[in-house]
Amino acid sequence: MADQRLTGILLAGGASSRFGSPKAFAEFEGATLAERAWALLAEVCGERIAVGRLEGLPFPALEDEGTGPVAAIAAGLRDATRDVAVVIPVDMPLLTPDALRLLADVCRDAAVAQAGPLPCAVARSALPAFETGERRLRTVLDGLDTAPVELDPSVLANVNTRSDLDTLAP
Repeated sequence: MADQRLTGILLAGGASSRFGSPKAFAEFEGATLAERAWALLAEVCGERIAVGRLEGLPFPALEDEGTGPVAAIAAGLRDATRDVAVVIPVDMPLLTPDALRLLADVCRDAAVAQAGPLPCAVARSALPAFETGERRLRTVLDGLDTAPVELDPSVLANVNTRSDLDTLAP
């Protein structure tokens, strides 16, 4: 059941140069990565915001500056109406509702899994840290009161290439 106190921010991405085409539209187990991520956020969060520079997404998305995840998270936090946001990238198709809930539950200024910096949870009150011009997400999170979270490593599989996606297929 979705927690009405949470915002879900989907980093929908851009051109995905290493992948060869936008990862958001790659299919995994019968759905695109974007559709899977959006549905996951619906399970966990009462509010969802997508941020990306892609046309053709099956849901509305805020346009980001194209300068990376820090600016995209800032855009999402500015639009959020809840105090805590769970942030996921489009290219982690094995994330689970339990993993996202755990991040949200322990969030101080932020919470990040051991393989971080994504997925993470961020308090909306931490928005100023994302607006300093720093482009490295890990640096921003290191400057906050960030709770470490140990998640099952299998849910943190990240898809950077087509072969990564093929490896995840059953």
